[in-house]
Amino acid sequence: MNNTYNGIMNVYKERGFTSHDVVAKLRGICHMKKIGHTGTLDPEAVGVLPVCLGSGTKLCDMLTDWDKEYIAVLRLGVVTDTQDMSGKILERCDAGKLRAVTQEQVRETIMGFLGDYDQIPPMYSALKVDGKKLYELARAGKEVERKPRRVRVKEIEICESKLPTVRMRVVCSKGTYIRTLCHDIGAKLGCGGAMESLVRSRVGIFGMEEALTLSALEKLRDEGEISDVIIPPDAVFAQNRSVCVNEQGLKMAQNGNRLGTAQLKQTLQSLELADGEQVRVYDEEKRFYGIYAFYAAERLLKPVKMFLE
Repeated sequence: MNNTYNGIMNVYKERGFTSHDVVAKLRGICHMKKIGHTGTLDPEAVGVLPVCLGSGTKLCDMLTDWDKEYIAVLRLGVVTDTQDMSGKILERCDAGKLRAVTQEQVRETIMGFLGDYDQIPPMYSALKVDGKKLYELARAGKEVERKPRRVRVKEIEICESKLPTVRMRVVCSKGTYIRTLCHDIGAKLGCGGAMESLVRSRVGIFGMEEALTLSALEKLRDEGEISDVIIPPDAVFAQNRSVCVNEQGLKMAQNGNRLGTAQLKQTLQSLELADGEQVRVYDEEKRFYGIYAFYAAERLLKPVKMFLE
């Protein structure tokens, strides 16, 4: 069987699978090789993992930049080498000292992380230093210096606080480690902290409600209905305005060339595009060609990312 699917699947990553495991299993389910995920989720974490197929793989780098929402449980009073409860315990807080930590202190400390902060990536991560992944060095008992990275916590909400555990919702920028956020909250409180569990509840437009397990996707494949849950690439850009090429512009769009009023069904003047504004480009058959940006000085649309196979 030689299927070709183009678009994005909203996969529910189950506990115990790596993001690479999910991609490998989907290659078997869909009988195609051109599949990629949009951002690593730890094996113990569960939740939304958008997976790109075919021409949709061109979206991987763009989707990685999207904001993500997590539901995390923080356990206070413990520090581990992995910054979550799967790791080796390095420190335990004295029971009396831990009992002295108040709800108000916890709330103030957690809310203090709202906004930008410099986060030091954990040793148990896939980041590379001198060509080696940090987790490989960590497993070999080595620790190397990591440079802080500026991350942004856009929203943070305490859902439930039953000390020493706190369940919270976090919306953050790419590159934010929730394990490290938990560790840093514990460090600031002076009692230590580690992540007990993690659910990724949203990545951009993809939420938990529509996420499908691998077994559900396999069943849809067997029933010939898997195409129904593959979101076309242009759906990601639904907020962008669209333009249509005319007969003259057809060949130019097929080759990923620049487009002007002479190649469009609409005039650029009538569109009133802002400089740098990105639009979806289609032909009269509603076939999606790609994303173009408007350059006001030249009165031209130039390709940003082409999706035509």
